[in-house]
Amino acid sequence: QEHLVESGGGLVQAGGSLRLSCAASGRTFSSYAMGWFRQAPGKEREFVAAITRSGGHTYYADSGKGRFTISRDNAKNTLYLQMNSLKPEDTAVYYCSAAAVPGIRTHQSDYDYWGQGTQVTVSS
Repeated sequence: QEHLVESGGGLVQAGGSLRLSCAASGRTFSSYAMGWFRQAPGKEREFVAAITRSGGHTYYADSGKGRFTISRDNAKNTLYLQMNSLKPEDTAVYYCSAAAVPGIRTHQSDYDYWGQGTQVTVSS
């Protein structure tokens, strides 16, 4: 079982950057495909980015392509999301998630564990 804790959120001006981290407490972090999702006020949770177990493959929603980078350090049991050129529409609570099934996963139902979320607010 994985316990996930996000950090790194905050308030940033448009055009700025943030790096989110997700620390996993389990001993089998490297056996999980990982993902980032976000939920803006009044909207449904949506997919942001995903990464395979080894980190060799990544995939992004169109909203983050060219601006966001997902990565992982299996030795540190940590997942990252580097977000550059942030826009006000990126404002949301960001969640990391872990999936026992391999490969790139873009659907919430594929994920087994979720963090509590970290707030990202981008001011214009």
